[in-house]
Amino acid sequence: MYRVLPSFILGFHGCDREVGEAVLAGEHLRSSENDWDWLGAGVYFWENSPHRALSYAKMLKRLSKQTKGVIKDPFVIGAVIDPGRCLNLSDEGALFELRGAYEILAASADSPDRLPRNVAGYSSDIDAIKRHLDCAVFETLHAWRESEQLSTYQTVRSPFQEGCPLYPGSGFHEKSHVQICVRDMLHIKGYFRPRDVDGGIFQA
Repeated sequence: MYRVLPSFILGFHGCDREVGEAVLAGEHLRSSENDWDWLGAGVYFWENSPHRALSYAKMLKRLSKQTKGVIKDPFVIGAVIDPGRCLNLSDEGALFELRGAYEILAASADSPDRLPRNVAGYSSDIDAIKRHLDCAVFETLHAWRESEQLSTYQTVRSPFQEGCPLYPGSGFHEKSHVQICVRDMLHIKGYFRPRDVDGGIFQA
């Protein structure tokens, strides 16, 4: 019962303005299916952080050559998310389940060297942005649950420590955040246009 999170979450998604306006007009965001997605396949949101969503979109614009110009005009949309049955990585039991999925994946590999690896995505990265290993572990977990006829997870939630220390000796980092990956699109209950603290439209 503790895998079901009982309250709604506000998530924020950084994207190109054209994409965001289309979603606000009635379209759905598309699921990300990269083999390096941090939490596996799904639609990604920054929990309660429109600022982090916007800075991410701006980063993708700066890296337009590497990202093939996916973002020309940074934009943020909000979403009301029902986490439902959630693989919540702030819970110890969920972490143990994820480690078990790694053991299944490792046992299926010819050797440890054949496992995917988490690597830096761009030359400026100080973190492993392209998380091929983590993505494979999450997808192994979901496939195993399906094979065992266990209930599927509708969302995945995890805190991440990312970026440089906030100040010398700090245990906090400048890009730390909580990320939500929605696997079941029915758990996105609606989209909205975020506003700033003064009531204006929150955008660049």
